[in-house]
Amino acid sequence: MTRAIGLRMSSYVRLAGIVLIVAALVTPMAGCVERPSKDLEIRDWYDLDAVRDNLAGHHRLMNSLDATTPGYDELAGPRANGGRGWVPIGAYDDPFVGIFDGQGHKISDLFVGRPEENWIGLFAAVGEAGVIASIGVVNAAVSGSLGVGGLVGENMGAVVDSYSSGSVIGGLGVGGLVAGNLGTVTKSYSAVNVTGNLGVGGLVGINYEGTVDNCYSTGSVRGNLWATGGLVGGNDGTVVNSYSTGSVAGDSFVGGLAGHNAGTVRNCYSSGNVTGETDVGGLVGYDDDGTVTNSFWDVEASGTEESDGGTGKTTAEMKDITTFTDTATEGLDEPWDITAVAPGESDQDYIWNIVDGQTYPFLSWESVH
Repeated sequence: MTRAIGLRMSSYVRLAGIVLIVAALVTPMAGCVERPSKDLEIRDWYDLDAVRDNLAGHHRLMNSLDATTPGYDELAGPRANGGRGWVPIGAYDDPFVGIFDGQGHKISDLFVGRPEENWIGLFAAVGEAGVIASIGVVNAAVSGSLGVGGLVGENMGAVVDSYSSGSVIGGLGVGGLVAGNLGTVTKSYSAVNVTGNLGVGGLVGINYEGTVDNCYSTGSVRGNLWATGGLVGGNDGTVVNSYSTGSVAGDSFVGGLAGHNAGTVRNCYSSGNVTGETDVGGLVGYDDDGTVTNSFWDVEASGTEESDGGTGKTTAEMKDITTFTDTATEGLDEPWDITAVAPGESDQDYIWNIVDGQTYPFLSWESVH
């Protein structure tokens, strides 16, 4: 598959220079690689490092890893590999195509300091057949140039029930969990503080033709150029049943949920403070022939009544279940799959829960994560 790394913004003249630069970065994405499969049970950093030699295997993390686990200093700490830390698993043209099951465990204290390298994260790239599930990357410090994510640099497969925290810094395509997404990211979240230039998002940097579903982000996001969003920096795919609460600051195309949207946003909201110079929106900074439906932002918490998509509500309205169930509500075409619950409880029969009058809507799976 051949494509340029960038957003579909050619109609916007001031991005012409960026488009010309990133067009030179076009490279083929490899499909599934035929290789012998050897499944691993991972108990230390040495075992995790061995995954790169078995990119098609079904691997299981048997316990959490951190700075005290054998192999950290040699492989994943600030002194590893000449001070560059962890070597991301796989490569853009040789991605991980197996199954990595974290089994609910954590990988803590990961250090990746490769500011001049591309496709950076715990995994550099995940192919179409690849699955990353039930893993938390906690207290990570990740930096790179293009395609920088806390968990995955480029995802063409599936990231499920996973999360990240710490800091991620990069240039083009920077996400708290995933940098570039052409696959699916579901039931996942990020609490990462993210900093980058173009295509910077709290959860996903650039959602190309992928799907982000049942996800949220809470970390602060800072973009120095274009397309900065609380959940996704740029969206050409589908974002549904998701939200963001972190503060967002940038230059142009700055949104509480999405900085630039040329895809579909449905049943989403944002509640973080949003600041920028041009094309700044409480939910969406700049909509480029995309679709935004049944979605809202908090005009008080965001500090703006402007958005290129979505409907602004007061904080009280955002905590009122009727906003999301009564189609007489401005901006609501179809009721959300939501129900009221008591404080501290959840109802897994619905996508969304809310403590009516007290909380913003939250995803029902959050309570069991």
